[in-house]
Amino acid sequence: MPLIWAAISGHGFGHAAQVVPVLNALGRLVPNLRVLLRTTVPASFFTDRLTIPWETSAVQQDIGCIQNGPMTIDVEATWHQYHQFHSTWNDRLHTEIDAMRAAAPDLVLADTPYLALAAGKAATIPTIALVSLTWDLVLSDYQAPPSIDGRTIIQSIRQAYGTADLALRMTPAPTMTIFKKLIDIGPIAEPAPSARGQLTEFLKLAPGERTVLIGFGGIPLDSLPFDRLESLTGYRFLFDGSVPPASKRLASITSLPFSFKTLMASVDILTTKPGYGTMIEAVALRTPLVYIRRYNFADEQSLVDYLHQYGRGVELSMSDFSQGQWLSALNKVLDLPPTVAPPPLTGASQAATELATFL
Repeated sequence: MPLIWAAISGHGFGHAAQVVPVLNALGRLVPNLRVLLRTTVPASFFTDRLTIPWETSAVQQDIGCIQNGPMTIDVEATWHQYHQFHSTWNDRLHTEIDAMRAAAPDLVLADTPYLALAAGKAATIPTIALVSLTWDLVLSDYQAPPSIDGRTIIQSIRQAYGTADLALRMTPAPTMTIFKKLIDIGPIAEPAPSARGQLTEFLKLAPGERTVLIGFGGIPLDSLPFDRLESLTGYRFLFDGSVPPASKRLASITSLPFSFKTLMASVDILTTKPGYGTMIEAVALRTPLVYIRRYNFADEQSLVDYLHQYGRGVELSMSDFSQGQWLSALNKVLDLPPTVAPPPLTGASQAATELATFL
């Protein structure tokens, strides 16, 4: 029974959402495949998503970024966490090596923890990186505090990534030069079927009324300009968070009998930040997207470029987002003409084919 060791970043749920379709596709190619999920992503995320036998081992694999909500990176706190992580690097590395040797997996797959790649190499287990970004690229945008040697940390990260036997770079993604062997694969996403009719009926939408889904990934948004949104006639807003109890135009998605993925396939507009899974699904579904940029995250530009090439998107400034000045962007994105067809969602099957050669 082949066993994969899947090390998954716990920075939000986006990395887990990339790995699951790959493992499901691999399970269709390799009989009796099992996976050990080495991650701090809650086990509940994988329930009803992963179709092969799995178990979790909740051990921190990387830092990602320290965030104050989904839109703000705490740069100083992020660097301090990396400094602490790397000050105990040898202990962490040997813990992973020992655990891998005990589990005896046939393959290590990492999205995108570099610790697992270094450990797999030391344990003489084949290692593959599944990447839409790497943490050295993210950190390169941030100035380290004077007390921290950021350059040495970034060099250590690059050295660990460089141990991978193979990197599979999803479409779209920034340029990566640290891997000795890299293969480009298609986009990875698994959109849900639409339930637009059921959603319209459940919300009792008036003729011509549009639905706007507001979600920012696995790191929740605390609040919205509820009063201003309440005044935007013609729109109903579905928020991944709490809403005022007396609201007529806003509903929490927890009050709806639909998953977030189903809502993405069923609404008229999605409002979010540029994140891999959300962007790729929205483009595949042809769902118009109003996005708010951070301007300091490594994969953001490649995602925005992909959106404007293959989808319909309008940027909303952080200021207008916070102040509820949304109407112009919402109206504009609905008026955008269709673009060329996006690339097919072949990344998961392509990745599975590559992984199967190691099993």
